[in-house]
Amino acid sequence: MKMFTFRRHSGFISFGTGVVLISVLMISACSGGSTTAPTSSGSEIINVVAAENFWVSIAGQVGGSHVAVTSIINNPNADPHTYEPISQDAKDVANAQYVIVNGAGYDAWMDKLIAANPSSTRLELNIGDFFGKKAGDNPHMWYNSDYVASIIGKIRDDLKTMDPADANSFDTSAQQYLDSGLKQYFSIIDDIKSKYSSTPVGASESIFAYMAPALGLNLITPISYMNAVSEGADVSASDEAMVEQQIDQKQIKIFVYNSQNTPPNIQILLGRAKAEDIPTPTITETLVPATATFQDWQTTELQGIENALRQATGK
Repeated sequence: MKMFTFRRHSGFISFGTGVVLISVLMISACSGGSTTAPTSSGSEIINVVAAENFWVSIAGQVGGSHVAVTSIINNPNADPHTYEPISQDAKDVANAQYVIVNGAGYDAWMDKLIAANPSSTRLELNIGDFFGKKAGDNPHMWYNSDYVASIIGKIRDDLKTMDPADANSFDTSAQQYLDSGLKQYFSIIDDIKSKYSSTPVGASESIFAYMAPALGLNLITPISYMNAVSEGADVSASDEAMVEQQIDQKQIKIFVYNSQNTPPNIQILLGRAKAEDIPTPTITETLVPATATFQDWQTTELQGIENALRQATGK
């Protein structure tokens, strides 16, 4: 039986406060190494902690009954860019045997937690580093289907390194996940690409910049515009004017937006799109609902995009 921990934070404490730093150091000093719980076969369960719940969902399905997984970010209302860890997060990292970080500047607070809780036996996966990404690059790598497949293989191999006795089990669960668990996910991606290749579309954020080419869509929104919205920065007047023009002149068939981030300028664009009968399918930064699997979450979003394209093109 898979062991999942979904924790919803009700209050945040700044990582920079003395309370959390003291707690972190005390946990590091007292933990004395990670502990594991034996399974019925006598092997050990690997304690996996990931910064974001979508990576936890993937790791849990690759590891199966041989892992216990914990997600630090699981509240759909929490922004991973600006999240402030609490003392429980430090404890989770201190007790982990395997830590997964998105990287590329997306969850830099996680690097601080890891550094404050050093362990010579803990294995760490920084996904940004794995793909050669740095701060300033697009960090939304879970929206790249090729990257997702590669990370499944990486997590499988890391778990095999940590638990060689269960290597066959990890091979089997990873392959089953790719072939069965993600079957509909990959099928919809291929279906959209075959039906709507080169269709011009717009998006509110760079979160869609990885998915669009995988779907064969022509994303014409300026990347500088999408980056600014993703980072909460000011959008240039020229970019704003261009995006408005693309909607008003129906240069795009759909406008994809992040429903977890709708500042006033995005709400205005959604209103303009509605006035022009341009469908506005949604995507999100984290799992919705929080207990969804990665594949159910992504498949639901892809179905929404496909339905919007069908509505807009009549295909």
